Amino acid sequence: MKAIVITHPGGPEVLQLMERPRPVITHNEVLIKVMAAGINRPDVFQRKGNYPPPDTAPADIPGLEVAGTIAEVGEAVTRWKPGDKVCALVTGGGYAVYCKAPEGQCLPVPANLSFPEAASLPETFFTVWSNVFDRGTLKPGESLLVHGGSSGIGVAAIQMAKALGSTAYVTAGSDDKCSFCEQLGANKAINYKTADFKEEIKALTNGAGVNVILDMIGGDYMPGNIDSLSIEGRLVMINAINGREAQLDLGKVMAKRLIITGSMLRNRETAFKVAIAQNLEQKIWPLLLSGKIRPIVYKTFDACEAAEAHKLMESSTHTGKIVLTFVQ
Repeated sequence: MKAIVITHPGGPEVLQLMERPRPVITHNEVLIKVMAAGINRPDVFQRKGNYPPPDTAPADIPGLEVAGTIAEVGEAVTRWKPGDKVCALVTGGGYAVYCKAPEGQCLPVPANLSFPEAASLPETFFTVWSNVFDRGTLKPGESLLVHGGSSGIGVAAIQMAKALGSTAYVTAGSDDKCSFCEQLGANKAINYKTADFKEEIKALTNGAGVNVILDMIGGDYMPGNIDSLSIEGRLVMINAINGREAQLDLGKVMAKRLIITGSMLRNRETAFKVAIAQNLEQKIWPLLLSGKIRPIVYKTFDACEAAEAHKLMESSTHTGKIVLTFVQ
């Protein structure tokens, strides 16, 4: 099969279209003929040699989410059959014409969505559900602050929080991105280059702070996050772009009774991911079908243009998801 391969750690140019063996599925897996694959930050980290995949994933083919049709099913698979349209969360190997996935990590492609739109969903929607609603326990009537509001994670978090009855605040790096986030449903978007998000959140919440913060920045954002949380607030870390080390005022943590947590999804066991898929299908997929939540695809690239797609990802000029498409 054709696949986009990381020939060696480095810049976007190391992504090359090459021949690779078609994956062999086990009893509870499906083989997906990939029509589209979403691009995510971890793909960039893997390309640079900073994010090795699990042993169960191809070492040199990135890609954590795909959409396409079922080509083959394992003998224990009961839900899916060849020809079914699915999108799936995978541990790697998504930048290829064929990709395998556990049966339970597949979800039906909503009838009103294209393959590129469906491919933009799994990684971000699984991540947001797991971290905002499971770990962060965001409830209707509570407030959420998302750093990186115009990213794939951000656009999913804004829409999911709003649709389920919460207030959504975000930070973003330009006025245009802030406007985009507010048009998507954010109650307020804060330009972190021209304003102090801590002071803005204080004003927006009359000093009370927000209930949950979803942070992928880390580093020097920690003091502002702590100050921006309400009593019994929850800070959930999913990345540390500004650094893993941070200054933390433990007195404020204790006085506010805060919870500071975080997680990584890629290496979690299949059963954990299957449980997230079930929650998404029950609570979020109907909102996709109704149009209340919609995928935001910024740009699609042909698979052979993967290097250009990664350049766009690293530029951080996009709003929403970047997707590769495969010509069958």
